[in-house]
Amino acid sequence: MKSLTVTHADMRALGYCNRGGRAWFARHGLDWSRFLEVGLPAKTLLATGDVMAQAVVAQAQTRQDEEQDGR
Repeated sequence: MKSLTVTHADMRALGYCNRGGRAWFARHGLDWSRFLEVGLPAKTLLATGDVMAQAVVAQAQTRQDEEQDGR
C-alpha cells in the first residue's frame, strides 16, 4: 500500500463516533489531534492489528480509488 493517508472523514464515513475514536487512539498510543488535522498513514493504523483499523483503511482506499477515477 503506497502512502495511503486515512482521514477523520474516512472514520466518520463508517459511522465511527469521535468519543470512541479518541478512546481507541488513546488505547493504541496514537495522536488523535494529529489525525484530525492531517490524518495518519494507513500502515500506522494497520500496525495495531485491530479490525476497526482495517475497516477504516479499506474505506480510505475506496475514497482514494474514487478520487483517482474522478467519481
